[in-house]
Amino acid sequence: MSYEFLQILWFILIAVLWIGFFFLEGFDFGVGMLLPFLSKKDTERRAIINSIGSAWDGNEVWLLTAGGATFAAFPHWYATMFSGFYLALFLLLVGLIIRGIAFEYRSKDANPKWRSTFDWMIAVGSFLAALLLGTAFANLAKGVPIGADMNYVSPNGIMTVIGLLNPYGLIGGLTTVAIFLLHGANFLSLKLEGKLHERVNALSKKLWVVTVVLYLVLGVYTYITGFYARNIVDPGIAPIAAVAFLLISGYFINQKREGWAFIMVSLNIVFTQITFFLMMFPNVMISSLNPAWNLTIYNASSSQYTLTVMSIIALIFVPIVLVYQGWTYYMFRKRISSDKKSLVY
Repeated sequence: MSYEFLQILWFILIAVLWIGFFFLEGFDFGVGMLLPFLSKKDTERRAIINSIGSAWDGNEVWLLTAGGATFAAFPHWYATMFSGFYLALFLLLVGLIIRGIAFEYRSKDANPKWRSTFDWMIAVGSFLAALLLGTAFANLAKGVPIGADMNYVSPNGIMTVIGLLNPYGLIGGLTTVAIFLLHGANFLSLKLEGKLHERVNALSKKLWVVTVVLYLVLGVYTYITGFYARNIVDPGIAPIAAVAFLLISGYFINQKREGWAFIMVSLNIVFTQITFFLMMFPNVMISSLNPAWNLTIYNASSSQYTLTVMSIIALIFVPIVLVYQGWTYYMFRKRISSDKKSLVY
């Protein structure tokens, strides 16, 4: 395999990992954010947590794998992004940690204050992670100040969270939060029974309206600022398809066709990420100071030997992981009851 082919291949593989992460962890984060607001008693909160209890930690592996693959395949990309976005990524890690702690410890004590504290930790951790991920990806699409030496350029030497929360970045973050909330609500409509099921269906209709408004604002902002026009690969119908899937999901939500509603929002997330990576290619980080200083798959990648070894390993183990995770979702496909005897978390 040629060196250029391997560089393109690993850009695609990393894109696939991020797409998988946003699709799977998207409803995971959405469920977490909805937890304190959707449920009225402890058994209902436990039912909501149990809907993702078998999957939340496995979904996070996609993020770890995407980060690890970036480090190995494109070390300059990894170094520049993790140094420039250091504080934001640190807060992302904090959000993931407090979520994990809360999932494991919230049912260790029956004290209502204890459980309420951990429920809010799940919600806050999920919101923080969703907001920061959306903001970071929006800033990558917008471009960040990168110098000729591939280092982030900042007056203070670091990229602060305030720097990330520029208007475009903030809209990207809030849109991601809204999409994940809708994705989580659709997932819960497939997993819950009784009054909780009715409640989440009613909430999905409201979330859909908010999500569509924010998504269209982000799309228009992206178009008028010319971000679509500076890439080599035209995203083509990908952004149009993403919008169409989101709009169509509203019909299925109103018709209470929950499976199709979940599929449509899932496709919106997938095509949104496809649009992002098509907008970026062959860049991995865009310099807002000088296009000549962009990090690309060619100047940021590892050696040909490294990419070759990684490709062989990925060819062996990735199918195994996909089969295992698919089997996990199949085994835990049934709806969740609020009966205390059937609840684990």
